[in-house]
Amino acid sequence: MKTILEKTEIKELIETAIKQLPKAYAPYSGFRVGAALLAENGNVYTGCNIENAAYTPSNCAERTAFFKAIGEEVRCFKAICIVGGKDGMIKDYTEPCGVCRQVMMEFCNPETFEIILAKNTENYKIWTLQELFPMGFGPGNLV
Repeated sequence: MKTILEKTEIKELIETAIKQLPKAYAPYSGFRVGAALLAENGNVYTGCNIENAAYTPSNCAERTAFFKAIGEEVRCFKAICIVGGKDGMIKDYTEPCGVCRQVMMEFCNPETFEIILAKNTENYKIWTLQELFPMGFGPGNLV
């Protein structure tokens, strides 16, 4: 698994994402998701999923982390770690939804931005955004 991240960075992102699980607001699905987004400047922005009774206004952990960073005028990112599971129990990898992948396309280089899906600090997989979102539509398509 080729990565631009150091082992210590990966471990810290996984641990930080896991710490977000209890913060999730998931009264309907019970599926809690945590995310830790690493910006190019070294800052880490966290997110958890936030459900809504009307479902459509719900927000994923990944987008919560991105929107926090963007609200702080940060626009360049290296990687994100995503964890999740029913009642906050991680049993498998939790992939980003299509909407989150589209948000990543807006702010990340698909060839270099890394997505870490983890069960714990020892069991994780890393993909580039391009691998998880081939032929994604981004700002470059509008030039």
